[in-house]
Amino acid sequence: MSLSLLGVDVGGTFTDVVMVRDGKVHVTKVPSDVEHPERAVLEGARRFGVTDTALFNHASTKGLNAVLTRNLPKIGFLTTEGHRDMLDAGRSWRPLDGQLNPRWHRPFGDAARPLVRRYLRRGVRERILADGEVLVKFDAEQAREQLELLKRCDVEGVAICLLNSYVNPAHEHALARLAVEVLGPDVAISMSCEVGPRAKEFPRASTTVIDVLMKLIYGDYARKLWSGLDAAGFKGHLNFADCTASLIPWRQALEGPHRILFAGPAAGTASCVSLGAAIGDGNLIGCDVGGTSTDVSMVVNGAPFINGSFEIEWDLVVNALSTEVSSVGAGGGSIVGVSPSGDITVGPASAGAVPGPACYGRGGVKPTVSDACLLMGILEPHGFAGGQLELDPAAARAAFASLECPFSLEERVAFAWKVALNNIAEEVVNVAIRHGSDPRDFSLVAFGAAGPMLLAGVLELTGARRLIVPPYPGLFSALGLLSTDLVFADSHSRYLMLTPENAGEIDDLLNRMEAELRERLESDGEVEVRRSFDGRLHGQTWETPFVDIPDGRLTASSILDLVQRFHDEYERRNGQCFRDVPLQGATWRVQLISKSTKFEWREIDRQQGVPEAIGKRTLNYITCRPVEARIYARGALGQGAQIDGPAIIQESLSTILVAPTQRATIGRFGEIYIERP
Repeated sequence: MSLSLLGVDVGGTFTDVVMVRDGKVHVTKVPSDVEHPERAVLEGARRFGVTDTALFNHASTKGLNAVLTRNLPKIGFLTTEGHRDMLDAGRSWRPLDGQLNPRWHRPFGDAARPLVRRYLRRGVRERILADGEVLVKFDAEQAREQLELLKRCDVEGVAICLLNSYVNPAHEHALARLAVEVLGPDVAISMSCEVGPRAKEFPRASTTVIDVLMKLIYGDYARKLWSGLDAAGFKGHLNFADCTASLIPWRQALEGPHRILFAGPAAGTASCVSLGAAIGDGNLIGCDVGGTSTDVSMVVNGAPFINGSFEIEWDLVVNALSTEVSSVGAGGGSIVGVSPSGDITVGPASAGAVPGPACYGRGGVKPTVSDACLLMGILEPHGFAGGQLELDPAAARAAFASLECPFSLEERVAFAWKVALNNIAEEVVNVAIRHGSDPRDFSLVAFGAAGPMLLAGVLELTGARRLIVPPYPGLFSALGLLSTDLVFADSHSRYLMLTPENAGEIDDLLNRMEAELRERLESDGEVEVRRSFDGRLHGQTWETPFVDIPDGRLTASSILDLVQRFHDEYERRNGQCFRDVPLQGATWRVQLISKSTKFEWREIDRQQGVPEAIGKRTLNYITCRPVEARIYARGALGQGAQIDGPAIIQESLSTILVAPTQRATIGRFGEIYIERP
């Protein structure tokens, strides 16, 4: 019996499940269970069976949604005495719209929605200097008093972040041992020296807070998931995806779960990379249009942009390797409203899974983008989401009629459609420009449940080269989980000048990090080792990230090669370089990549004859007058088939719009290219 692969992406509205068995792809969607998300995952596994499954790769927005909604457990925060307000202070910058606003507050500050209330942030008497020397000894009795207070407050976890612990972690380890003694072994504890021993206190502190929150949010969930899979006969490996969509064995993921916070959007980008490699197109802009938002990411020359940290909200930093993804509040469930000036608006509020769009018939009364698409004729009321839902046009019409504005019903629907398209198009153009690119040189990739029905209009607005709708677009992110490898990564801050006399210390640090990572490996197979560093010109406050370090032992002579690599990377990113300025390494990184079994794209049969339409439907508001669109079944289209718009291509879990003046061509692997002839 051949082994199968299973990928699951848990979203806020649906849980996407992809099974690859005997080279064939099987997909299903399960409505997400907000209170018990493991139930939707286990239901998806039950539908396909997991007794022959070798890999079960998982991504979820559970933790991210908990932070955004502040549905969080109560935790404490311990830091050096006098610095407990670092979580409220954040960093020194503001968004552009807050520069001149005296009432602006950080979204996670005490005046807004803090992650940790101030009375639960306690100072501990100790102090370590930047060179690792102890200035003030650790006061165990005073620390015990602070821990006793947290115990009386019934905290479920504690984040520990002492000043300069990335250089000398002795005091953090002593405080953690004392915390276990006072609070008991069941209280989750995260230490910044283990979570991410990197310089700059606030990002390290915020990452540690997020880490302990994720331990509490994902710990019970992961154990219930593993227990349910075991009961279903699963004997393979369960992996969680991190923020670059790389895979981590689930028990190791729970040791540092801040890394899995943003896995879902990263998985979509990984799937774009895989598809781009198969079709020979390395310049892509991925648009993952879900129920709440559109996540936009770029792939340039076959590789995504990877950052050393990311922000959940403005200035709320998580120090973890992450795929660069930008979001805009425009998805299938985005609520259509009216601004104070009487304009139609779309998002950022969303109807979510419950009650959902009005047309779902689950109690929703506010109009959404999906309601607009139903009234426009893009969506078919019958057989939605693989037959799991019957859409209600009357409810969608009533929702739009309830808006308080002077527009007619037809104008409200048309404007909602156009505003949603413009919101997405604006974000696509902004992302391209931020990277110095022209969107006309890129192909858009439309995925997510709502992407294929919206992106045909976005293609016209952005001027992109073409639109690509991949196979299984509604579950494309879940498919990306079957396109990546197991990666074990570590990073450590240590400020060292790139001079020959420091070569030995740098080499020792990298070797020690690699040895610790190899202890985490679950097999003795071959692994690829990648080493890099974040460096800066001496005196700069920011670093140039991911400068490659060559293989082999670092010596006094090879340091010169490291210096040359830094200057080349600096010039590539900034257009200039300063080769006479001394260099300083700030953060050192090691990755061990263990190759995993992956999904492979398979060619489909060529089209025999002219594609036959299975019906017709009138589309409203696509142009200035109604147009008649032919309807095609995607499964009946072969390689090379061509369809001129206006047309609708239907599959069980997605609807693809081909607008007037556009032409759709079926590619080698079943992907659809939509272009302006």
